[in-house]
Parts: sequence; structure tokens; C-alpha cells
Amino acid sequence: MASVSLVDNSSNFSGNSRSSLKKRTLLFRYLAEINLIFGIWYLQWRVTHSINFDALWISIPLLIAEIYSYFGGVMFVIGLWRPLVRQIKSLDQMIPSIPKSDWPTVDVFVTCYNEPPEIVEETAKAALAIDYPPTKLCVYVLDDGNSADIRAMTERLCIEDLQSPQLQREANRIDAEHSSLLERLKQLENLTPNTQAAEQWLQSSESVVNQFASEFVQSLRQFILWLPPQHQSISERLTTERKALEAAIRKKEQELVELSRFRYIARPKTPGIAHHAKAGNINYAIFSGETAGNFIVTLDADHIPKPNFLKRVLPYFYTYNLSTGKYDQNQIAFVQTRQDFYNIPPGDPFGHRANLFYGPLQQGKDGMNSAFYTGTNAILRREALVSVGLQNFADEFAKDEKRLDEFDLVGGVSSNSITEDMNTAMRLHSAGWKSIYHNELLAEGLAPDDLSSTLKQRLRWAQGTIQVLVRENPLTKSGLMFWQRLQYFQTMYSYFSGFATLVFISCPIIYFFTDIVPVKTYGSDFAIHFFPAFIINRLTFLAATWGIPAREVWRSEQYAIALFPLLIQAVWSVFTRQKLNFQVTPKQRQSGIYLRLVWPQLVVFVLTILGIFWSLYRFAIGHLNNPLVHLLNSVWAIYNLLLLWAIIRASVWQPSKEA
Repeated sequence: MASVSLVDNSSNFSGNSRSSLKKRTLLFRYLAEINLIFGIWYLQWRVTHSINFDALWISIPLLIAEIYSYFGGVMFVIGLWRPLVRQIKSLDQMIPSIPKSDWPTVDVFVTCYNEPPEIVEETAKAALAIDYPPTKLCVYVLDDGNSADIRAMTERLCIEDLQSPQLQREANRIDAEHSSLLERLKQLENLTPNTQAAEQWLQSSESVVNQFASEFVQSLRQFILWLPPQHQSISERLTTERKALEAAIRKKEQELVELSRFRYIARPKTPGIAHHAKAGNINYAIFSGETAGNFIVTLDADHIPKPNFLKRVLPYFYTYNLSTGKYDQNQIAFVQTRQDFYNIPPGDPFGHRANLFYGPLQQGKDGMNSAFYTGTNAILRREALVSVGLQNFADEFAKDEKRLDEFDLVGGVSSNSITEDMNTAMRLHSAGWKSIYHNELLAEGLAPDDLSSTLKQRLRWAQGTIQVLVRENPLTKSGLMFWQRLQYFQTMYSYFSGFATLVFISCPIIYFFTDIVPVKTYGSDFAIHFFPAFIINRLTFLAATWGIPAREVWRSEQYAIALFPLLIQAVWSVFTRQKLNFQVTPKQRQSGIYLRLVWPQLVVFVLTILGIFWSLYRFAIGHLNNPLVHLLNSVWAIYNLLLLWAIIRASVWQPSKEA
């Protein structure tokens, strides 16, 4: 991680926040423009001069795959055109400062479903340890599995938290203020009889006997009545003061009750009514009346936040108004922070490092007000979530009145897809709210450490994203800006790449065994058009991923290709309307060898190797036609083998005995 550029935490800049273009953006733009020009030049040549009309059954699919890839590259370039690097001062370092009494209330939602209690407990303890006034922070375990063990853990941890030195100090402070208010109320009640007697004396004839005393008391009475708020009599003022003190006493008593800031919520699940998985779990907590924070932090059960989490993200929600001299609320709906894991084994065999997405890609989306909400390590404005959720529920209710029974489940977070996070962000953007990507690691989680769990997670991402395309196509969704439409569509478009990949890896195999080529010529004309485009494409990608370790970039590229069967399965399952269920990613290693899960990749791998050896055998016996074409296809095939090897190796990977 040390080689990956994160947010600069220094405060050596004017103002409370600053944003700038990522370094080497101009270099990337120059290379990208050249790349797109060479790419269209290559495609023009492919369409007009290179199609093998004797084998259209393979020539046309290859051409379509190349065109698909080119347009994917165009959207990739546009998505990285304006990557923002943000700097922000922490909440307690803002100038002018915000008094702690004015800091917003925050609810931390730890979502869980049948995870081991010890994992949830570790996350909950870290959430309670966030550096923030304890009376303004509540942590909720949203237990969708209604586990007795999780409930017992919550009760125990709640008692431990109440006994912590921090909360004991708060309790002593509140108790002292409560006692002071009670003493003032007692003094006020003692004054009441004397005050009533004095007013009666002023109104009687006895007050005339001592005119000086009468005038003095009358003046004092008038002065008291002039003080705001004004009243008709001293008795009326005392009554008002008594009510104010009683209200303040009740408030302090409520603060003492609310010091119990670690709470447990398990929603009821009525049979026959859709529960909407994680989205329903969060929405129930929002609309059940048990939570009321101005902001909501969502954390997966295994994601452990750092103490400075809130101080680093809350400043984005405030804009200083020079004309009023106060901080105003702005239109920021959520701030998403980067995601990483603390259990990734050496070499990252499952490709979990996501510094490309939680780096250039999210920064590029941020530059176009399209940063994605990814479900964890994020903070959302309750007002934005509720208002947009209610509007979408109203739209759904207008279509189907039976959904009224699901009101508390479909209100805030989108329940329209099994990837509720991205769909929620798209709805917030379409309603005019804005988003921020904060490129700082403020929470770390557990990554799946076996191939079965990894594939289950990737399949859910792919299916859910395509679900959103089918149900709420960003190209036609009202309210989104053009660049936002493009950012969302580019992500959805990328999940169709499995079909193109299948064509690319099949072409060398077909040639080895049949001598059928999809391209009419592999001579100098091909070299002149293909190699410049390929080289500039790689240079552009290098500029885009600058700062990310080369090994990680290569692992990302391997999985982008090797997951082609999963991507095809995702597209097929959505478009054939198969029932899709939200599957929680296992948090504990599922032991085993998973070669059966990668049988398509194994088939391609074996056929590719056999094809190469078949060409070598024919070359050895002197029956090989066009050796140069076979050499080019062999290089292409070896590249494919290197890409596929990552997932085959992951299927048999086992942790070291020391681990």
C-alpha cells in the first residue's frame, strides 16, 4: 500500500478544502487522444481491408469484439479525463471552527447476517472508539439474522461501553448539570411565595406608607419584566422560567438515557413479504423510529473503522457562507472512502486489491459528480437518503399499490437490485444531490480468501449491475447529467465483456487446429495498423495506472479476462429473468480445491496448450503452412494462458501452514 497515492493529510493550504487534477493527467490526455485516433484508424482498416469473407462465422464475431472493446476504451478514457485529488481539513481543524455543540449527530450502521459474533464485535468496538463526542454518536448492529449470540454480544458490549472512562466522564458531567438545574428549580420555587407576596403588597394601600421602598421595588419589578422574554407579571415570568428549567432537566435525563449508545436492531420478517436483503435491513433501521442521526455511516460487519473516520469526512458536508458568517448545509449526499483489506495473502491470489477502482476510476467519477457509493466505508446524509427514497417509493406505489406493506423496506436504500449501493447512488445523483470520493483509507475489512466465496461475490456484483441497467437504464433515467449517464453506463457496459473475451481466446485455438484465420492478412499491412495501436494503448493504460504497483495492475487484468464465464453467466441469468438472491459473502475461509468452478477456463487452457504443441509438431515434420501466422497466434495464445493462469492457480491455492 505504501506505493499507492492517498489523500494528503497535511493542512498546509488555505481554506478548508482543496481539489486539483491528479498528477500526469495531461500526459494521459495526450496519450488517450492519440490512442483513440490510432484505434479508429485500425478499426477502419479492419472493416474495409481485412475481413476474411471465407470465414465470416469467426471474422464477424472478432470484428464485433474489437469494436466493442474500442467503445469500452473510449468510455474508459472519458471516465479518467478529470480525476480529482481532494484535500480536506479535519472537522476539528476547520477555520472558522465549528463548536462541538453544533457538530451533527451520527448513526453508525454495522450490517450483519449470520457472521461470527467476534467479527461483528471487533467492528463494533472500533466504531465506538471513533473520535467523536459520545452524546452525538450512536452505533447500531443491524442483525438481519436475528442471532441470539449477536444480541448477547451487543448487550454485553453496551454495558462495557457505559462503564468506559469516556462515558463515565460524560455521565458525571450530565449528572452535575442535572443537579445544578434541580438546585435552580428549588431556588425558584422558594422565591415564588415571596414574589407573590411582594406583588400583593405593591398593589395594597400599605405600600403608600413607605413610598421610597415602594418606588424602588416597583422599578425593580418593571426592570425584570422588561428583560426578554417580556411578561405581564413576575409570577408569569417565574412560571415561564420554571417550565424552561423543567424542560432542561428532562433533556439532561434523556441525555443520561441516551448515553447507552450501542444498540441492537433485528427487524421482523413477515413470511410472504419481500425482505430486500441488505437494503431492507438498512431501510428498516432508518424508518423504524429507532435511529435519528443527521448522518449515517454504513459498515459491513467486518470493516473496522479508524478513530478519525468522522473527522475526515464530515467537513465535506459544510460550506462556509461569507455573507452570513456561518456554515451552511450543502448538496452533498454522501462521501465514499477507499476500501481495502487486512487479510490479503502475499501475491493477492484472488485479485482483491482494488487500487485501480479506488483510485483513478473513482477519482475520475468524482471529477464528473458521479462517485459511486459502494455500500461500506461511506457516510450518507439522512435527509438525502430519506427524501429520494420516499420519492422512489411513491413512484413504485403508483405502479403497484400492494407495495404499501413494504414501505419501511423500500424507503431509503434502493431495493431494485442486489447491488443496492450503486443504484442508490444513481438515484441520489438523478435527484440533484452531489457526491464526493475521499481517497483515504479510513476502514479495512476482510476479503474472501477462497475462490468459491470470491466468485460468489463477483457474480453478485455483475448480476446486480446488469439488473440496474435493465430496470433503471442510466441512458434514459431522468435527472442525470450526460457525464453521469456515461459513467454509470460504462460500468454496466464492461460486464458484457465476457462475450468479447470468449471470441479473443477462441481465435488462436481455432487457427491452430483448422488454419482458418479471421483476418485476411497478417503481413506488413496488419503490422502497420495493429502494432502502433496496441503499443499506444498499453502506454495509455500505463499512464492511467501510474503509481499502482505493476503486479497489482497485472492481477486486475488477469481477472478481467479470466472471469469471462462468470460475466456471461451474469448476463444470461438477468436477461432470462432467473430469480436472483442476495448472497452474503462468507467471512471465513471455505476450505477446498475449486477446479470444478473454473472448468471453462481449464478447457480453454488445455486446448490452447494442445494447439501450440500441434503447431510445433507440424512445424517439426515440415507440414506447417504460414509459420509467421502460427508464431503470431502462439504469442497471442501464450498471453491468454498467462491471463487464465491466475484463476486456475487460485482454484487450488491454500494458505501457508504458518498462517
